[in-house]
Amino acid sequence: MIIGVLTLELYIPQSQSLKEKRMVLKSITEKIKHNYNVSIAEVGNQNLWQRSTLALAAVSLKKDDIEKVFAKIENIIEQNGNVLITERFKEFI
Repeated sequence: MIIGVLTLELYIPQSQSLKEKRMVLKSITEKIKHNYNVSIAEVGNQNLWQRSTLALAAVSLKKDDIEKVFAKIENIIEQNGNVLITERFKEFI
């Protein structure tokens, strides 16, 4: 069994308040939760209105399966015009 953790540093340039940031993040996280069987949470920069750190975790028998899911999730976030991924960290246990 392989556990994968993806940590993403996000920049939300059009956000002018924490409320706007939460709306953008909620939209993204709900879409990810609906389409993929992963755990997702905001784990950093919670009080900054243009920055966020999201962590995602997935479990599979094969590392390649997790890599594919993480790549698709990154594409979803990148296609959202409101968010830029500034840093990515992947860890497999």
